[in-house]
Amino acid sequence: MKTILSKYMNLNRIEFIVTWQCGGKCKHCQIGDSINKPGPYRHILSEYAVKGIQKLNEFFEIESVMTFGGEPLYYPNITAEIHGAAAQCAINTRQILTSGYFTNNPKESADAANSLAEAGINSLLLSVDAFHQEHLPIEPVLQFARNIVNAKIPNAFLYPAWLVNEAHQNIYNAKTNEILEKFSDIPIPVKRGNNIFPGGNAARFLREYYEKPELGLIDDCAFASCPEPLTDVKTISIVPNGDLMVCGFIIGNIYKENIIDIITRYNPFEDEYMLAVINGGVAGFFEYVKSKGANIDASQYFNACELCHALNKHVKNLAP
Repeated sequence: MKTILSKYMNLNRIEFIVTWQCGGKCKHCQIGDSINKPGPYRHILSEYAVKGIQKLNEFFEIESVMTFGGEPLYYPNITAEIHGAAAQCAINTRQILTSGYFTNNPKESADAANSLAEAGINSLLLSVDAFHQEHLPIEPVLQFARNIVNAKIPNAFLYPAWLVNEAHQNIYNAKTNEILEKFSDIPIPVKRGNNIFPGGNAARFLREYYEKPELGLIDDCAFASCPEPLTDVKTISIVPNGDLMVCGFIIGNIYKENIIDIITRYNPFEDEYMLAVINGGVAGFFEYVKSKGANIDASQYFNACELCHALNKHVKNLAP
């Protein structure tokens, strides 16, 4: 039986944002305001990521490791190192989400696909749709798709983003179907059901396609669109500068502290902002952040989860 580090953590998934760099400027991007921003870390430091996987796997039944970005294959060796560590730890799912556009050089494209296969990636989602191809050329992506097949990476799928849903009639979905036809001779199936959430860039550029619901600031994250409550965390995310995230909250930095120490001290009841969420849901968080001097208009957001992430950005800018 594995040692319990924090009664509020039951981790089974680790996500790594390898880099914020990306060649796209997608209208649907959920993290569009973070893409290509200058900073001291252009990519995650692989030695810390690898150690993090190894250490966490000693204490938790980690079932999934995922890499994405930005474009993770701007740094294929780092991405491969992360998944190689996951494979060595016998973690079941080693998944990458990529646009497939990271080079115009066919050899570099083939080498990247082979390195991913050798690292043990066993799930690959290739984002191709009207939004990605608005800015990214299709030919290198087609080449990479062929390389995926040749490298025999299992569970590879085309992963288009649908505006509202696949059945919705709009110019973006029509264009996405045209783009998917270009892949018809490549034996990679299409994974359905990736519907765009109206947050980030999508809320800014595509809001006309969505009916604005009445914002329900309900009592607990467990009943919102959030996947899990702050008191029973199953997924953590690590970003290029080393920050370790629980949902939108930073709980430590793996470049500055031992990751086990960060997890061990995790107690959402000792963080004033998390406590506001626990006690009053997103409504309570909203009121508490306002009392601290933040000026934010809740009516601009489509749901409580989106507002919660926006509030977290305000929290980072508030004076301690």
